[in-house]
Amino acid sequence: MERKEKRDHIHNHNVSHEPITNHMQDVHENYSPNNKKNNEHNHHQHNQSEGNNKHHGHSISDFKKRFWVSLVLTIPISYLSMMIQMLLGYKVNFAGDTLLLFLLSTIVFFYGGKPFLLGAWSELKNRTPGMMLLITLAIVTAYVYSSLTAFFIEGSDFFFELATLIVIMLLGHWIEMRSIMGASKALEELIKLMPKEAHKLDASGNLIEVSVEDLKPGDQILVKPGEKIPIDGIVFEGHSTVDESMLTGESIPIEKKVGMEAIGGSINGEGVLKINVSKTGSDTYLAQVIQLVSDAEKTKSKAQGFADTAAKWLFYVAIVAGIITLVYWWSTDDFDFALERMVTVLIIACPHALGLATPLVTSRSTSIAAKKGLLIRNRTSFENAFKINRIVFDKTGTLTEGNFGITDIHPVTGVSEKELLKLAYSVEIQSEHPIAKGIVKEGKKQNIKVSEVKGFKNLTGKGLVANVNGSEIAIVSPNVLKEKNISFDESTYEKLAQQGKTVIFILKDNVFLGMIALADIIRDSSYKVIKELSDLGIETVMMTGDNVRVAKYVGEKLGMTKVIAEVLPHEKANKVKGLKEENSKVAMVGDGVNDAPALAESDLGIAIGAGTDVAIETADVVLVNSNPEDILNTLKLSKASHKKMVQNLGWAAGYNILAIPLAAGVLYSVGIVITPAIGAAVMSLSTIICAINAQLLKIE
Repeated sequence: MERKEKRDHIHNHNVSHEPITNHMQDVHENYSPNNKKNNEHNHHQHNQSEGNNKHHGHSISDFKKRFWVSLVLTIPISYLSMMIQMLLGYKVNFAGDTLLLFLLSTIVFFYGGKPFLLGAWSELKNRTPGMMLLITLAIVTAYVYSSLTAFFIEGSDFFFELATLIVIMLLGHWIEMRSIMGASKALEELIKLMPKEAHKLDASGNLIEVSVEDLKPGDQILVKPGEKIPIDGIVFEGHSTVDESMLTGESIPIEKKVGMEAIGGSINGEGVLKINVSKTGSDTYLAQVIQLVSDAEKTKSKAQGFADTAAKWLFYVAIVAGIITLVYWWSTDDFDFALERMVTVLIIACPHALGLATPLVTSRSTSIAAKKGLLIRNRTSFENAFKINRIVFDKTGTLTEGNFGITDIHPVTGVSEKELLKLAYSVEIQSEHPIAKGIVKEGKKQNIKVSEVKGFKNLTGKGLVANVNGSEIAIVSPNVLKEKNISFDESTYEKLAQQGKTVIFILKDNVFLGMIALADIIRDSSYKVIKELSDLGIETVMMTGDNVRVAKYVGEKLGMTKVIAEVLPHEKANKVKGLKEENSKVAMVGDGVNDAPALAESDLGIAIGAGTDVAIETADVVLVNSNPEDILNTLKLSKASHKKMVQNLGWAAGYNILAIPLAAGVLYSVGIVITPAIGAAVMSLSTIICAINAQLLKIE
């Protein structure tokens, strides 16, 4: 995309944008940034670890209720269980005891097991076997076989294993859901950016308040100072500056005049604009951003967490081992014994501790993250963050503060820096422009006393002028000096301009007094984080919608590995996708609407806490303190959490993998076989070890 790179205009940044084309031709026709019903229907929620899609909409309170009901019913089930009677040496024998045990277990199976049964069906449909399918395999096997032994065949029932497995798995999911954020609302936040009403001009030029949904191409609208531009269009009358930073990443407000394109969702400055509506519905810039975020989230949601991956392989092992066991013993012994061995194998393949192995680590890591100022929104992406080897940074508001500040003051001989700043401060304090705010901020920081100002004027396209202590003070662009044939230090100006800085010129009664350069201030913490990431061998890339000169200056100051400038939102997502295709695990750090598609597309999306709601809702991790240094804590915590999960899953599944052959009866000939009682005892020990190990998680 071509842009004029002149940064010499004060209050009127001279950057021209080519018309923004329809970036996505396949956006649904009914998808409108103002059609909330349709958007909510199409909204795809973030995949949390064992997330909402696998829980089939079951809320935290629902899991809590199912856990307590199942726990209460498990007490009489345990009391009536033959295995517990044998283990503790007592006997229960009354009319209907088996029927009561069956009925209580049936309630636990269908009521407590419902989330797992529904989740397993979802995993089967999506062909992504994981935790839910493994749990369901165990509880269905236990329930069906135990029901048969209760009424039809000889054998030991597994009602106790059924009930305790469901209770522990419900507890694990409840703990995990309670410790993580709810589903993303990124698309709804994007929709909120758009005004709901517009000032439409009728045939007679009168203003009519209309719904934005009712606008169509060719309609004319008026945008007042400070208002959001309601929809995409072309300016046909008026002159103003527009803040597009949250949409495009351009740090300086863009000058808008006749013939230029205005983007819906951007904020108008001090002028009045009349706009011809050019795009509506799915053709608008923001609607395309919404679709990009939706598509990227759907792709990311297919990823499986570490526990699901382990459960998937345990599921395959259980099926294969179970079939082999049944076939072998059926061919050498009676069917009832073969069936009992197969059932034991399938139940043991799903260890009780597996339900708590990752939730306990999740709960602990979430607690540590909160203390470190990290908000984990997507567990799956966070778990895999330790693999990141390339991090892409947005510039404005991420590596920089997103606010202008003074970087250089160059007064002429005989004028002090403080005197020059005082004149600029006294005039600029009358303006609300971002550059003016940067000068005012520095003036207040230095406790400079403001001079009395009279006759303040905003010279459209040129700058500001006012009377200060009887003299005319003008703050203008270099073009004004050239028009008036006023000489200035052009070499110093060119050097500052090449660094991407905005330069203002101060005149007193048409006499040049000096120049002040401003730029988006780089965060102090950015220097440290880029250096430490580089020391770790992680490639750092800056990708921004800002122009090449500004991006290059910031990139060189920070020591970035690579700088990509003048990138629009759809291009950011494509760039991230390209970086991922180079066998890299890519994280994206941003804060604006323009970063949302890239945040969703990346392997790990990290949002600055002070950024827009859209970026925060799209991200996998939010840096609450808006400190880039917390990226390092994110990577450290992910690595430590992964280590604990591996250890816990080792404890949870390790015994079971060893126990499966024994349950299958490989040592049956020498009298060694896993009984339900032995299995229950070892499973309990495994669960306790996982709980203690999870609490030992920490980072430096």
